[in-house]
Amino acid sequence: MRSSKPLARGKGFTLDLVTCVDDHRGWSRPEVGRAHRMVLVHRGAFRRMADGRPSAVDPTMAYLGAPGEEERFAHPAGGDVCTSLSLSPALWRTLAGDGTRLARPTVYVDARFELAHRRLLAAARAGDPDFALVESLLSLTSATLTQLAGPATPAAAPSPAPAPAGSTAALADAAREAISADHPAAAGLLPLAELLAVSPYRLSRAFTRELGVSLTHYRNRVRVSRALDRLESGETGLAALAADLGFADQAHLTRTIRRHVGHTPTALRRLLASPVL
Repeated sequence: MRSSKPLARGKGFTLDLVTCVDDHRGWSRPEVGRAHRMVLVHRGAFRRMADGRPSAVDPTMAYLGAPGEEERFAHPAGGDVCTSLSLSPALWRTLAGDGTRLARPTVYVDARFELAHRRLLAAARAGDPDFALVESLLSLTSATLTQLAGPATPAAAPSPAPAPAGSTAALADAAREAISADHPAAAGLLPLAELLAVSPYRLSRAFTRELGVSLTHYRNRVRVSRALDRLESGETGLAALAADLGFADQAHLTRTIRRHVGHTPTALRRLLASPVL
């Protein structure tokens, strides 16, 4: 079951909080997209099939949808909470340019992008009258679209073929899902490669090729996301937080968070508590 709650409205865009409590491994019935949109996951994870191309979606990977696109969804890990930013055709053209198509449907969400997303939700809950944070997110969306939008193709051009099970995209998705689920094999490159039945070199190269970051960077990225959850909830014990998330010590936690987000844990607590930029 899926429910939607409006967060903000503006000229050419709508922002909604979408909650899904489905729990099924099989694909849902096909749905047809109605607008250009960007969907960011706040909590949970799911799988999406768009025009025959599967992808794994979680707080580290957003997806962009297009009108007329056929979609199916699966929720093998349970429900999720997402933010959906829908754009009018005119605003899409402003952000992405005329006659463009998406080169790929998903985009890596780094920790700074996630922080902007979390602050947007805080502002929406507080009723930010000027939509300052929405403007910030639109700016990030524009930069994302610039990266993903490729040149226009003729209407008769065939759609890209679905990614085969052994493709680099499928391999990167499998690695991401193992890391997100805290699978015991995800504690190191060698056991993770063994779990996925590939060489460590192939796994490392495929992952970096698909996401543009190393497996080591991505693992820390996931841990930073979990730290943001705890800090947003008011966590004050940084030493305990570091131990819970597998960091060597509090200093290691602080260095990693600052590298990914640009702020210390103490500063992040203040930022996440305040809806004003």
